[in-house]
Amino acid sequence: MTTLRDITRRATIITTALIVGLTASYAPSQAAEGEARTTITDHPGAPGTMLQRFEDLTGKPVGDLDKVLAVDTGGRNLTGDQLAALAAGKEVDGVKVVGTIPGSRDILGTTMADLADGAYDGKGDSATPTTSLIFASSVPGGRDWCLTMCVASGKSVWECLLSRRTGEPVITLDLGGDTTIGGTKAAFEKANGVTVDGPSAVETLVGDGEPSAKDVEMLLDGKDVDSLRRVATVKGPDPGWALADIAENSGVAYAKTKAHIFTVSVPFLGTLLVVCISQDGGKTWKCSARQWDGF
Repeated sequence: MTTLRDITRRATIITTALIVGLTASYAPSQAAEGEARTTITDHPGAPGTMLQRFEDLTGKPVGDLDKVLAVDTGGRNLTGDQLAALAAGKEVDGVKVVGTIPGSRDILGTTMADLADGAYDGKGDSATPTTSLIFASSVPGGRDWCLTMCVASGKSVWECLLSRRTGEPVITLDLGGDTTIGGTKAAFEKANGVTVDGPSAVETLVGDGEPSAKDVEMLLDGKDVDSLRRVATVKGPDPGWALADIAENSGVAYAKTKAHIFTVSVPFLGTLLVVCISQDGGKTWKCSARQWDGF
């Protein structure tokens, strides 16, 4: 299985969208859409066998292993929001994070029991009967994210559930032309609850028609679109510039449709883009960014 053997991890951490709908009990009514389940008897190589089995069951790669969390729920069922909080490094009442283990090739060859004590040390002697394992993985080159949660059932049997999510939610804000670059950044920070660095650069694009939703998605991915052409880039733009004035300050003449792409840096996630588009001469702007969570 190529993707599991070629583990060269980046610092990307899964977003909370991966976890919605999962519970520690794996009740069918609460399970995530598109799930796959499997039961595995613990043995050396069980984590790798489990992930390979999910690839075989779904016919899709589960990606590279980012990290493994061992959590002690005290026997309680967890909601999707609680699991999201745990993955984000936040506290959940009554739940203890036993340990977090960075993903590596070696982890795939160990036992579930070894990981259940929250450390990859070959021991596994301090886990409790209420400890669960969460395997977080991602498929390089795309936005396919997987979360596998395994719960011990008996001494050496683990019941595992895979949830797959594709794409991060896109947040869109309507802003006035007098909104500054700094104000635009602050609005998205408030919407996401995370402070970011930048913008390090702003690009100006112009066009004659209305960009489609697909065009916006492509721009957020850093791709070119037919409806807009890139005409200027300013490094380290003044945060006091108003959205309506960026094009002029960048040396760009009037255009029916204007767009600006801001480059910001999000902790752990790296570089992300904010796309703002105006079709009324800069009076109003529709700004979009993929939801970020810098945990």
